[in-house]
Parts: sequence; C-alpha cells; structure tokens
Amino acid sequence: MFKTSKYKNQTVSFIDKGKGRVVVLLHGYLGSSRIWESKIDQLSKSYRIIAIDLPGHGATDNFGYAHSMELMAKCVKSVLDNLRLKKYVIVGHSMGGYVALAFADLFPDNLKGICLYQSTAYADSEEKKKDRLRAIEVVKKDRNIYTKATIKNLFATKNLKYLKEEISFATAIAKATNKQGIIAALHGMKDRPSRDLILGLVEYPIMMVIGELDNVLNYQQLLEQFKLVKNGTLLYLEHDGHFGFLESPKLSNKSLRSFIRKCF
Repeated sequence: MFKTSKYKNQTVSFIDKGKGRVVVLLHGYLGSSRIWESKIDQLSKSYRIIAIDLPGHGATDNFGYAHSMELMAKCVKSVLDNLRLKKYVIVGHSMGGYVALAFADLFPDNLKGICLYQSTAYADSEEKKKDRLRAIEVVKKDRNIYTKATIKNLFATKNLKYLKEEISFATAIAKATNKQGIIAALHGMKDRPSRDLILGLVEYPIMMVIGELDNVLNYQQLLEQFKLVKNGTLLYLEHDGHFGFLESPKLSNKSLRSFIRKCF
C-alpha cells in the first residue's frame, strides 16, 4: 500500500489503495498520509485513493529551507504523473487545501473537483505571519512541546475530553514530523498568496468544510468566502474545530462521498 516516487531526486512517500476513479488526499500541517486512515478504508471501496506525504512530512524528504505551496503542488503532480493519472478530485485538509489551490492555479486541466477541508483561499494576515515566525522560534527550542500544544488547538475545546484517542493519534503523527519539515512548512504557509479568485472562476465543483468551533480559521470569514464559490457544496460542522474528519467522521464520510459522486 505504501509506495515511493522521486521528485527533484528526493523521495516522496504515498499510499495507493483501491481501483477506479482517482481521489487524492492531502494532509494538513504536522500531518501525514496516515491521518486519513479511516477515510482511505472507506473511500477505497469505491475509488482509487492516493494519499501523499507532503514535503517534510511523514516519510517524504525535505526540499529546502522553505516549502512553498507551489513546490508542494508540483511534488504532488510529479507523483500523479508518475502513476500516469490524468483527472482526479483533490481533498486537502488545512495546509493540504492551500496546496490544492496552488495545484488548481498551476494545473487546472487535471482537476474534477476540490474539497477544502477546514482551509482557506486567503493569504495569511500580517498578524498571522508574525505568529508563524514566532512558531518557528518555538520549534527550534522544543519541537515536542510545540507539536503537542498545536494539535490540541486543532480540536474544538469542548471535544477534548471526548476525543482522547483521536488527539493521541494526531499527536503521534505530528511528533514524527522532523524539525526542518515543520519550519519549511511554516515559511511556505506564511508566504502563500491569496487564491480566492479561483473559487469563482472554475467550472468544477468545490466543497468547503467549515467548523464553527475552529480555533484556527474564523468560521464567519469562511462562510463569506464560500459565497465566492461558483459551483459549491458546504459542510458546516457546528460542533467541530479544525479537524472535522476526526471529530465527526460519519457525517464527514457521507458528505465527502456525495461530493465526489458530484465531481465524477
């Protein structure tokens, strides 16, 4: 199930499971393809699932001091090209959504649809950019304390006592992310441009998943952003934070399946 590919002479790790039409899963910051375990099991019954470890995450190598969203998108494209895949739906969680939008910018003809899972098409605010730089300094001092606190913040505060297993699972994946991979991703996210124009221009379907209790992205701003989408599907999770597919797995699976059918 785990396979490897080469991009810029570095190793890219990914999961390839199932047969049929292709759905690409891109994890978020401090994640890996493993974070999608339950989604892969469910979706691979109907589709061919390609879940990729983005640069500096999981078992994929680092590519430099900063991993731009464009570099990550090109890395994803190289895997899909090596597999000779032409058309696919991309599902991106958080940072994976930023990569999906960069992919849409660079390779529009390959897409059948995009799902932005607790992600945004807007660039970082000036305040958020400063937060990223502060985070880099914290990571340099103590990566483990940083990753543990960061993952906890991705779940709705009221869900922390109910989802200890899910939090432990996500934290273990985050702790396995190497220091340089974390720093390179923070630089890449900090410097990414806004891509909200794409939402209103493309003909293929776009799904946005929004958590009302998200500590990272403001749900009201995301609802406003959703109004830009030309061909949109909305999943609004009123009890969830930034990790909707772990916080509400059944509802997430049902909605995502419905969206993928719409795309194909």
